[in-house]
This record gives sequence, structure tokens and C-alpha cells, in this order.
Amino acid sequence: MDDRNLMNRTPQQQHVPAQEEKERFHQKEFWIGLVIGLVFTLMLSGVVVVVMLASGIFKARTITETVSDAVTAGQEIGLTGGKGSSDTGLLDDTTQDKLNYIYNIFETHSIYDIDQEDLRRGMIDGMLAGTGDKYALYYSEEELNDTFESLNGSFYGIGAILFLNDDGYATISGIYPDSPAERGGLMSEDIITKVDDEDVLGQTLDEIVSKIRGPEGTEVKLTVYRKGINDYLDIKCTRGLIKEITVEHEMMDGGIGYIQITTFEDVTVEQFADALSDLKSQDMKGLVIDLRSNTGGLLSAVVSIADEMLPEGLVVYTEDAKGKREDFRSYGNDKLEVPIVVLTNGLTASASEILTGALQDHGMAVSMGTKTYGKGVVQSFVELEDGSGLKLTTDQYFTPNGRAIDGQGIEPDIEVEFDSDSYYADDSYDNQKAEAVKYLKDKVK
Repeated sequence: MDDRNLMNRTPQQQHVPAQEEKERFHQKEFWIGLVIGLVFTLMLSGVVVVVMLASGIFKARTITETVSDAVTAGQEIGLTGGKGSSDTGLLDDTTQDKLNYIYNIFETHSIYDIDQEDLRRGMIDGMLAGTGDKYALYYSEEELNDTFESLNGSFYGIGAILFLNDDGYATISGIYPDSPAERGGLMSEDIITKVDDEDVLGQTLDEIVSKIRGPEGTEVKLTVYRKGINDYLDIKCTRGLIKEITVEHEMMDGGIGYIQITTFEDVTVEQFADALSDLKSQDMKGLVIDLRSNTGGLLSAVVSIADEMLPEGLVVYTEDAKGKREDFRSYGNDKLEVPIVVLTNGLTASASEILTGALQDHGMAVSMGTKTYGKGVVQSFVELEDGSGLKLTTDQYFTPNGRAIDGQGIEPDIEVEFDSDSYYADDSYDNQKAEAVKYLKDKVK
């Protein structure tokens, strides 16, 4: 998916000349954290849960809370105080007075124009930051619509896959072939510092994505830091319709099939089925499934893809805050009868970890490469009455054998470090892929 919210990790620590930017970010974070609470009560005025995001994994879910139920829930946890009370709970009289006082100080003495909508957004962001839920986010109506539209497999953008690295920078982890990003000269591991001359450090990946995307035919300028180059690069891309190619495949020597899945979307299910069918028609004897740097997608997609290979049984299960369990199963109609190697790395996350864990637990595959990311918690998207929404962590998921991988990741059965020096010298050489092929050839002799 183009420029979407992926994982907060990079294959190797990046060092960017950005101390001043970091200081400005921390100052902004302090202000946001201070001015919290007022708008949250407005958000309780109409709640419909639309989908769930399990560390990059979406699943449909319906919750029938009424408006009064939502408001009551807010009172019970101390957001607005009890009925008939205005001086208890999180938003008490003292807090309201302090917020108004701070606002008046800024209105009177600040050299900057104060935008009330920006302040309201800051209050919401600040409250979410104060919950300790590092995956919690607030979405404007436009941001929420963009998020849902991106699941369709086509959108207007530049064709770059982004994640946030440990320094908080949006980093490119992949480029779509023949995309505006490729034509503009962007490369994997480029770090985006500005979009149209606006500093984006400290912004969420969703906020950065919304700035990069736009109408077809319009231009966006990205300022990037590239390893090995001392100065920043300004790269212009003309936005276009991006139709995601989420699956690539080929038949290699010895009857070893290769399928790379870059993300799990609606279009991925059909693309994977077509790739697998093609390889089977060529008398495939072994299969490499490449999930390196695949950071997630639709739960329905990964379950459907697992069903193309697994025997009848459990693919994954989730448990919510109250311990309620939900199972997702395969039917076993198309069990794959060839040895499988799954390639993983530190950016293999969420849906990719579900597929890896399911294949492992069913004895269908070995994993090879390096340890996966380890993000196994579930976020729920909540759509509010005004069309905006928020995301919060509500569930955890487990592999069929009950492994909780959040914060742990999946250790490879066969560890093979990626030889980046050889790859950058000759991008046709991939030592991890070569080791997987060698392993399978030995298996099918």
C-alpha cells in the first residue's frame, strides 16, 4: 500500500542530522499533552465500530452501543464526572479553568495565530498520548476515509511503501514498479524529512501520508535523506492512480516456486491464488513464500491465503480485554503438499506473522531469515458521529498453538542474516532467497 501506516522500525538504525527537529517535536508533544480532555466528551456523542486493526490487520466487527450507552461508559470511567456533577472525573472544573486560562494566555501573548480547530485536535491527540496506548490515533473524516479506501487496492499516490523508523522519520521500505516514486528517483531506505517544504518529524504516518497523497496529476515534493549522500535531496513526483501489485511469483530451477507477498489487501487473495495456480501448473516441487518487509493488511486476506495451503484447523485466534476468544479457521480443501520455506526479517509483522506462525504450527513450513517484528495486538477503529474516528488497542492475537508474539516476534527456524553488501553490489543476488532454494532442493531430491 502506498505510504501507509506500517511499522515503527527500520532494518538498521538510521542517523539523520535532526537534533533541532527532535527538540521541536518534544516541545510540541509537551503542549499537546498539557491541553487535553475537553473534546473527548464530544466524541462520545455517537459511536459505531467499523473495523478492527490487529497490528495492521483489519477485520469486520459490529458493536451496537447506543448513544446513551457510550455517554454512560464515559461517565463510569471518570471522563465527564457523574450525573449532575461537573467537578469530578477527568474533566473537572479545575482542569476546565486551567485550559481556558492557558488558552487566554496564548491568545493574549503569543506571536502566533491560534487556531481553535488545531487546539481541539491537539487536545484529542494529547489525551490519546496520555493513555499509554502507543497505537492509539485520532483520524479526521478525510483521514479515516483515506484509510478505508486504501484497503481497496487502488488509490491516488506515488507508489512508495512507508514506515516510521526509531527516530520518528517516515522511511521508504519499498517502491512499486513503474510508479511515480520510481520515476521520480526515490529509493528504498530513503528517509523523508519534508513534504512540500513542511517538516514532518513528529507527525504520525497517517498525517504524512495525507500530505503525500492527492489528486491525480498533481505534484508533490519530498525532501529525503539518503545514506551515503551528505546533502538532502529534493525529489518531485507526479501523483497517479496506483493499482497495487501485492504478489509477485516465478518458477526457479529445480521446480522451486517463489511467491512474494508485499501486503495483505483485498486484491492479494486473488493474486496469490493465481500465482499458486500458475506454479502448480508448472509441477512445483517446493515453495518459497517471501514475507520480508511485509508489515500487515487485512485479516480476511491472510486467513483466505492460509486456507489455500493449510489443512483444516485453526489459523489464528484473538482475545479481547474481557478474555473473549474468536477463532479464524481454514477448511483444508486445498492443502499444499510441497515443502515450504517462509522468508522473514525484522519488518515481517502482524498479518505476515500470523501466516508464518500458522504454517509453522501446522508443520507445513520452516521460517528462514531473521526474527520478525513482533506486533500481535489488535486495534479497533471507531467511527464517530461527525465522520471522524479513532483507533485504540482492544485485543491480542495468538498462533494456533497459543503463541503470543507481541513484543517477542517469531525466531526463524533457520537463521540467515541478509548480506546487504552483496545485494547492493548486485541486486540480482539475494543470499536469503538462495539459501531457501538450496534448502528446498535438498528436500525434494
